[in-house]
Amino acid sequence: MSATTDELIEKLKTITLFEASELVAQIESTFGVDASAPVGGFVAAPGAGAAGGGGAAEAAEEQSTFSVVLEDVAGDKRVAVLKVIRNLTQLGLKEAKEFTTSLPKAVKEGVSKEEAEEAKTQLEEAGGKVTIK
Repeated sequence: MSATTDELIEKLKTITLFEASELVAQIESTFGVDASAPVGGFVAAPGAGAAGGGGAAEAAEEQSTFSVVLEDVAGDKRVAVLKVIRNLTQLGLKEAKEFTTSLPKAVKEGVSKEEAEEAKTQLEEAGGKVTIK
């Protein structure tokens, strides 16, 4: 790798999950890309594949990663939810507080179904309203 690439990788190792999320969003908007899109894989044209609209069913079956989205937090449960967010994301207290100011927001992205269910359970027990997408 080049010296520039090595330097960028080292800097990326030091940022928080919240900062990484902001970085991905900024890269997506700046370069007009979607970080969730497959890279180098085959993308079927619309209408290709199974006849009769089976494509949507196939896509649902193939979903292997999920996002845990915090929709809302009850005012009296805010501290408990902040603790869970910090535990799940490794955010600092300030970042976790900022995280909850603009809901709905993804707490975890690109995780397995089991991990998503576990995070949802923890957040709901603390008092948050959560969906898995």
